[in-house]
Amino acid sequence: MNQKKTKRIGVLTGGGDCPGINAVIRAVTKTAIMKYGMEVVGYLDGFWGLIHDKHRLLSYDDVSGILTLGGTILGASNRADPFRLPQKDSDGLGFQDVSDQVMENYRKQGLAALIVIGGDGSLSIAQGLFEKGMEVVGVPKTIDNDLSETDVTFGYASAVFNATEAIDKIHTTAQSHHRVMLVETMGRYAGWIALAAGVASGGDVILIPEIPYDLEVVCQKVIERSKKGKRFSIIVVAEGAKPRGGELVVDRIVEESTDPWRLGGVCRKLALAIEEKTGLECRVTVLGHLQRGGSPVPCDRILATRLGCAAVDFVMKRRFGDMVALKGNRILSVKIAKAVAKQKLVPLNHPLIVATKAMGICFGE
Repeated sequence: MNQKKTKRIGVLTGGGDCPGINAVIRAVTKTAIMKYGMEVVGYLDGFWGLIHDKHRLLSYDDVSGILTLGGTILGASNRADPFRLPQKDSDGLGFQDVSDQVMENYRKQGLAALIVIGGDGSLSIAQGLFEKGMEVVGVPKTIDNDLSETDVTFGYASAVFNATEAIDKIHTTAQSHHRVMLVETMGRYAGWIALAAGVASGGDVILIPEIPYDLEVVCQKVIERSKKGKRFSIIVVAEGAKPRGGELVVDRIVEESTDPWRLGGVCRKLALAIEEKTGLECRVTVLGHLQRGGSPVPCDRILATRLGCAAVDFVMKRRFGDMVALKGNRILSVKIAKAVAKQKLVPLNHPLIVATKAMGICFGE
């Protein structure tokens, strides 16, 4: 195609991978080609590709058959913030603003717009580039479901499915060996995955960041179950859960990352405390990246497809600086700046919390 006669759009997948990204890439590419006769440039490894001008032209055939694939065919990176690019030299680790270089690379490709598929970190970068003059449209992506201004993000349902399936399998081991099994889920500072997977798998105790837990209450719950003949307990713990008056458990700090804190280890700490106070044997399972891998569940494939198609329509309507969002059953437009202004946390009056408390599920309060 003649670049001068054909509009081109770019697409990149920033931050961590999750099920459904390829479904968005497919929808963006096919809609752009079939509906609008545009070319699609895919940037490699998120913003790293935009910084270094590394990309590939995406054809219709390139995206055929990727609907069910997990991960992203373009690659991703969470260490390539163009406003704060890590640079190592003899003086140690420093950071450089290469956003002007990114703008130059963007203009060089003759793009009509860039579609950024990402969570709060990637979309915050997208907002910064929009403020510098880039034509940007956002697509909300994160298994954590913590992005504001959309009812749900694609990838979340698949992560809940993966976590639930894993906890179901742990149930049988817990019953056989009469143990307290602690399962650590992802979610950073929001408890959406732990809450949904804990309810779906029949967890006895669910600990989320939004409700600081009391160790004594948790111990009392497992002792109570033991006295009633329930010789095992399942405790589902979000990685960002913390005791009342206590701190988050941080596994390590990666300074060059867009989100330096790596949470992890809360279950091991909690297991030792429960064993010491109750005498009951505890075992820990950290689900980790298992939750974000594999094929997307059908509802994520459908949502990702709708969002990808809508993102291209937004480009043609010049809805720049906007993010496609799901509200009820409708795809609407919201400002990226508003979506990343604050995290969407689990409200304390959430219907799942209300219902499960009525059933005797413990939240450590």
